[in-house]
Amino acid sequence: MDHFSPDTQFMRMALRQAEIAAEEGEVPCGAVIVKDGAVIGKAHNQTETLNDPTAHAEVLAITQATQAVGNWRLNGTIMYVTKEPCPMCAGALVLARIEKVIWGMTDPIRGGAISKFQILNTADLNHAVKIETGLMEADCKAVMQGFFQDLRQKSKGRKKRS
Repeated sequence: MDHFSPDTQFMRMALRQAEIAAEEGEVPCGAVIVKDGAVIGKAHNQTETLNDPTAHAEVLAITQATQAVGNWRLNGTIMYVTKEPCPMCAGALVLARIEKVIWGMTDPIRGGAISKFQILNTADLNHAVKIETGLMEADCKAVMQGFFQDLRQKSKGRKKRS
């Protein structure tokens, strides 16, 4: 993969959002939505910060993007996200009519796009989302794994002091 390709540049933006999430104590997932080469939405997980179970990076980025274009239909857009969307986020991608989603790491346990559930291409739904996987996968996994390793270390530290 070309380090200077637009796809790589947009995924780097999504990774930066994931890093911000990690710094804030949130599960490090970041999303960026692009239309005609321009970023129209970007966000990171904020479920803890906002005390809202729906405040996933994908949902927050969709809300930003719909405000930017003045329409809830995001036809002709691409979402770059660091991790395979969960079932809720996959449903939101379908409802928003996002054309394509590109993610870094697949989530075999909770993935709502292809791994555990295949929501993005369910024939009974009114829209199908194109899928591309594995973009900057190692970088996306490193951010996620680093976050949970740090969390485990902090947890062990608290137990020792008790």
